[in-house]
Amino acid sequence: MTTDTIRVLLVDDHAMLRAGFRTILDSQPDIAVVGEAATGAEAVAKAAALRPDVITMDVQMPDMDGIEATRLIVADPTVSASIAIVTTFDRDDYLYQALDAGASGFLLKNAGADDLLAAVRALAAGDGMLAPEVTRRVLARFSTASAPIGSVGARASGEAPRQAVTPPAGAAPLPRLQPLGAAALSEPLTDREAEVLAQLADARTNAEIAAALFIGEATVKTHVSRILQKLGARDRVQAVVMAYRLGLA
Repeated sequence: MTTDTIRVLLVDDHAMLRAGFRTILDSQPDIAVVGEAATGAEAVAKAAALRPDVITMDVQMPDMDGIEATRLIVADPTVSASIAIVTTFDRDDYLYQALDAGASGFLLKNAGADDLLAAVRALAAGDGMLAPEVTRRVLARFSTASAPIGSVGARASGEAPRQAVTPPAGAAPLPRLQPLGAAALSEPLTDREAEVLAQLADARTNAEIAAALFIGEATVKTHVSRILQKLGARDRVQAVVMAYRLGLA
């Protein structure tokens, strides 16, 4: 194992799924599975002991669910792992609660090997990752669950605000997020940073943001870095969550 190897902790109460993920991940020269856990409590303990870079976290587990485990791991200052929630997406409320708990990405359990590898590498690089088929659904519904407290200017390129999304019949109720207040920002966002944040909230890539705002990708990366710093967010996904809670997106 080299110093550049991505260390992964697999958390799932199904041994066969963990075995499948291990086979895929350990086949890569830059990734190594350093441990497994079958419960949330075990995940919290192993995250502290093993110090992985990335954790794949199931939601429904005995003893402690993945959401609470995520919250505890993110709150531990000695652990810097990024957490990807692995779910069948049959409980929408889990997704939003996990985002609020500090998860950095989502992966559906029916995802292919390439998707798993891409997610692990994205999180290890400090980028959030949402499964393409759920990205806009998650962010759009997250905005309706938040309690906006203000705005930082018009949306980029004169775009109209997103329309509220009506939850489908029978869907679990969305959690009501506690607004953070403007004081949560270390310093105010500039107008350009606010535009970039609005683009992030629309799940756009750096290349798409650069094209929309007529700036270079390197400049976008600089703005994203400043946004993360001001919000105190680990990655793009958490920045968007915080933006909704602050009423900035």
